[in-house]
Amino acid sequence: MSYDVRLGDIVIDCRNPQVAAEFWCAALRYRITETDETGVAVAGHSSAPTLLFLASSDRKLHKNRIHFDVCPIGEATRDEEVARLEALGATRKDVGQSEGSWVVMADPDGNEFCVMRTMLPPEPEPFHHL
Repeated sequence: MSYDVRLGDIVIDCRNPQVAAEFWCAALRYRITETDETGVAVAGHSSAPTLLFLASSDRKLHKNRIHFDVCPIGEATRDEEVARLEALGATRKDVGQSEGSWVVMADPDGNEFCVMRTMLPPEPEPFHHL
């Protein structure tokens, strides 16, 4: 018998789940699939994990222990994606990193993520089953 697992959801605690979900939907071209009093779920392709933004009053004190690395798709460069994400509300962040092929940023809730130079193909349609 095989005991394999797969990521189903990635849960992100945040102060304002709606704002965080709207940012990541715009950034990743995902869509909101569910909203309730605990938070907001967003999804892209059915093979990708759902992102759950859950309300938390905890204050963020340090650099995230886990973060997203996002990669441009299509013809966009890393720097063009950084500019697009800044227009959506992300900010550049200094976490003591050295010069590299990535740019560290923070979403509107302050959670760090990196924009990589590596190009990836877009996710295929259709959207998540939810």
